[in-house]
Amino acid sequence: MTRPSTLERPRAAPYGERSGVAYLFLSPWIAGATLLTVGPMLASLYLSFTDYDLFTAPSFVGLENYRRLFTADPHFLAAVWATVKYVVLSVPVQLVAALAVAMLLNRASRAQGLYRSAFYAPSLLGASVAVALVWRALFAGGGAADQVLSLFGVRTGGWITDPGLALLVLVLLGIWQFGAPMVIFLAGLKQIPLELYDAAAVDGAGRWRRFWSITLPMLSPVILFNLVLDTIRAFQVFNAAFIVSNGTGGPGDSTLFYTLYLWQKAFVDFKMGYASAMAWLLLAGIALVTALIFRSARSWVHYGGEER
Repeated sequence: MTRPSTLERPRAAPYGERSGVAYLFLSPWIAGATLLTVGPMLASLYLSFTDYDLFTAPSFVGLENYRRLFTADPHFLAAVWATVKYVVLSVPVQLVAALAVAMLLNRASRAQGLYRSAFYAPSLLGASVAVALVWRALFAGGGAADQVLSLFGVRTGGWITDPGLALLVLVLLGIWQFGAPMVIFLAGLKQIPLELYDAAAVDGAGRWRRFWSITLPMLSPVILFNLVLDTIRAFQVFNAAFIVSNGTGGPGDSTLFYTLYLWQKAFVDFKMGYASAMAWLLLAGIALVTALIFRSARSWVHYGGEER
């Protein structure tokens, strides 16, 4: 008896042909990334070593732009200080608020979907110009904030004109938009096994003990994720500072965020080389802060019950 013939498998195309097809399909993305991201970044890196004002050809000046930033520009240090204060004040409070609301919304409720939508709505608006304009009107002299405080005998004369309160207005705006980290915290809370809480309750652990010993350790990778994203986002805040201060960064440079000062140098003073140097310093600063956060995560982030 003859053995029935088997169907032969189709011969795979050579690796070179397969990679060629892959690059063909990837070519639109590669072209877009090169023309819109990588190319402009390399161009700005070159411009950071030049004196360029858009109207004349760039002239190479080496590290002069970077030297002037640290030695001959007091507004640069003011911008760095204002940005650092904003990050330090807004990010931790926003994360705490997002986690607190997420834990409240994690409980079963008939109106759970409505509450989640209501708390997430501010984040849908984002850092839009309309929101910043409303915020400016609320905290201007004679605005709603002043009217409410006047009922308790407190008069500020306008938050956005007070150097001590103007930054606080932007911090409150940043904290108010906690919807995105809240949703991520909600997803993380859903992944914590309920058996851990039941076992802890049987052992006599109270609510706070369960929070510190179960919720926070199990949620620490999510906290790290939100911390990194919110920190990067806070360093790049622009719209709110521009609208609230009318593009000046005042009063007294209290709202002169780094990105706002970069914009002033690039599109008001037309010092494109100088602004490019500022942009690369911002990138380096964000990378350094992010690296430090990941470095510190080894002591407080737990993955599967183990520390890393």
